[in-house]
Amino acid sequence: MSKFEHHNMEYNSEKSELILPEYGRNVQLLINHAKTIENDDIRQAFIEKIIVLMHQMNPQNRTIEDYREKLWGHVYHIAQYDINLRPFNGVIPKKENAFVKPDQVPYPHNDTKYRHYGHNVQTLIDKALEMEEGPKREAFVNVIGSYMKLAYKTWNREHYVSDEIIKNDLTSLSGGKLFVQDGTFLDNLGGGGRDRDRDSGYKRRSSNSNSRDNRRGGRDNNKRSNSGKSRHKRK
Repeated sequence: MSKFEHHNMEYNSEKSELILPEYGRNVQLLINHAKTIENDDIRQAFIEKIIVLMHQMNPQNRTIEDYREKLWGHVYHIAQYDINLRPFNGVIPKKENAFVKPDQVPYPHNDTKYRHYGHNVQTLIDKALEMEEGPKREAFVNVIGSYMKLAYKTWNREHYVSDEIIKNDLTSLSGGKLFVQDGTFLDNLGGGGRDRDRDSGYKRRSSNSNSRDNRRGGRDNNKRSNSGKSRHKRK
């Protein structure tokens, strides 16, 4: 006789199917046990303890909106909706509501002519077209052009893009109604301003350094001149 014959081993494949595997078999056994409790208050308190345990097993559910309602729904689902309880919100989950599919989100269909600029550019252009003509609209159009050039350089780093290309594309996207003023540089959002500030700062530092060197050189020359005069007097 084998030493393992007296053990009554039961494999998971022989057990009942897990309804919600993320909570494990023990939670399912506890809920099934709660269905056998005749006293309503004791059963209610027992299930509330189980819900606390279910939340501890999945603490990330706290970030989900109405997570307590979802936990109560999971309890009813595991109990196959055959249990008498008092949910915290008074709404008893129903089986037919557990399999309701959410409304389908329609995929946006945008007829964007130049997709590398993105849909937001077209939204900005439409907003500019609604504005009254004047300095405010012209400034807004310049910002759109700067953003378009920044977007172009972000997704096409290996290709050079000139201001003229961006200006022509903006006019085309607006149906020939928006124009960037001549002489406007579109690098304001692309770091051009920062480069100019960095260059001017370097020039200021270089100028200050040269001024210090000139003053130091002048003092050294004066010292050498005074030293020569002193030696001449001693002679």
